[in-house]
Amino acid sequence: MQNARSISELNRLIQQALETELDPVIWVVGEIADFRQAPQGHAYFELVEKQGNTVQAKIKANLWSFAYRSVAARFESITGSSIKNGMKVLAQVAVNFHPVYGLSINVKDIDPSFSLGERARVRQETIDRLTKEGLLRLNARHLLPAVIQKIAIISSPTAAGYGDFVNQLENNSYGYRVYHKLFPSAMQGNEAVAFLIKSLEQIEAVKDELGIEAVVMIRGGGAQLDLDCFDEYRLAAKIANFPIPVLTGIGHERDESIADLVAHTQLKTPTAVAEFLLSGFREFEENLGIAMQRLDRATRQKLNEEQSKVHQITHQVKAHSESRMKLEAEKLNAAFNRIRVSGKNILQIQENTLASFEKNIVRGLNGFLQKQKQIIDSKELVLRQLNPAIILARGYTRTEIKGKPITTAHIQLGDELQTHTSKQKISSIITQIEEK
Repeated sequence: MQNARSISELNRLIQQALETELDPVIWVVGEIADFRQAPQGHAYFELVEKQGNTVQAKIKANLWSFAYRSVAARFESITGSSIKNGMKVLAQVAVNFHPVYGLSINVKDIDPSFSLGERARVRQETIDRLTKEGLLRLNARHLLPAVIQKIAIISSPTAAGYGDFVNQLENNSYGYRVYHKLFPSAMQGNEAVAFLIKSLEQIEAVKDELGIEAVVMIRGGGAQLDLDCFDEYRLAAKIANFPIPVLTGIGHERDESIADLVAHTQLKTPTAVAEFLLSGFREFEENLGIAMQRLDRATRQKLNEEQSKVHQITHQVKAHSESRMKLEAEKLNAAFNRIRVSGKNILQIQENTLASFEKNIVRGLNGFLQKQKQIIDSKELVLRQLNPAIILARGYTRTEIKGKPITTAHIQLGDELQTHTSKQKISSIITQIEEK
């Protein structure tokens, strides 16, 4: 085609159009991304336009070393932070088109007041959202234990604030002991929010097992823009919904982040958090001492009151007892007299009855004995008649063989017989046996 142009001609037309149509410098708003500093002192980055998390447009930017030194120094002196990724800035730029490297912009200046104002606007929007959603003081619903004895710490392990906090906690002059476990996290930068949320999730997973009573989120002071991560909505919502109290000690006296606003208890510095925890011990100990004093005073007062009551009751009981004992003694004497008189009468009656029984028993016994005597006399007479001596005296004899009656012994010729009379014992030899 006869109208076709070369690439260099096209690029030259684009460069001429840009130089003709655009002002030499333009103020643009964008977010810094992919920021890097070259050894020569130049800064290279991209200015990005986003809608939510979606990139709508971006352009390469250069900040040459001469301009970078003055712009960065002024920016840091006003904002308290160096230029870095994630910052939304208002930059004065000159558009540049290179035939080989394409379109880019040369940054001439950056307005630090815009970054501060933009930060304040975003911060207020986040606070308004948290307020509308009822999250701003949600974590404050948790009751703090009277004495917090087990805590989880979110901090950078190398931070001076963390070291100060642990040192003050462990070397307190009262000898109080607080169990603490560190959950390390980045405390500034683009990735800080993700790290902080991850640490909170780790604590939530082990809080019951470790008996964690509160979370302490601490870091030392820093540049104002270094604390931007603590103004993020995602972190604030996580703190607000956390199931146990979250205590913060972030930054210096002049700083107050959104994380501070949603936390259960906000303290300015890590050492202030340590002092707050230790003050709980002291207050509890003081209250315990006061309670013990009150208990001792109330106990002694109650003992005195009860002792007075005991003395009073003792006197009343003694008087009542003496009166009652006297009355009962009189009753006993009267009863004794009645019993004595009645006893005499009963004894007389029983005595008469026993005398009558005695006469009847004697009379019956005499009759019985007389009757038994007659029976015995009769049996004695019979027994006398059966006495062998009497029978022998009548002329009868008794013959035995070897001590056995002759009628029961086995008799043989030649056996010796013993014959008993009343006066003699006669021995004889059997010479003849005649059967009948």
